Amino acid sequence: MSDHYTYRITWSAEDGEHVGLCAELPSLSWLGATPGEALSGIRRLVAECVDDMRTNGEPVPGPMADRAYSGKFMVRVPPETHRALAIRAAEEGVSMNRLVSARLARDG
Repeated sequence: MSDHYTYRITWSAEDGEHVGLCAELPSLSWLGATPGEALSGIRRLVAECVDDMRTNGEPVPGPMADRAYSGKFMVRVPPETHRALAIRAAEEGVSMNRLVSARLARDG
C-alpha cells in the first residue's frame, strides 16, 4: 500500500539537500544528496512507519491515488471575491464554475 502513496521531492536551500516528502504522512521527511536518495529514503521511512502503525493497531492513512474523488468541493470566499468572480464570469460569457475551474487548473 505504501507504494501507492504520493511522494514529492523538493530542494531545501536551508539543508543544502533534496527532501523527500509523503503527502499522506506529512510529518515525515528524508534528506538526500540526490533526488533518488531522497525518494528511496522517504519510501523506506514510510514503509517502516506504516508497519509500526499496523503493529500498534493505529489507523493507517489510505493512499490518495486510490481514493475516489467526486469533482465537487465547496469553498467559502469573502462576498467581495464572490461578486468579482460573478462579474468576471459574466464578462467572459461563462459560468462562474467554469471560470473558477479553469483558474484552479491553470494555477493548481
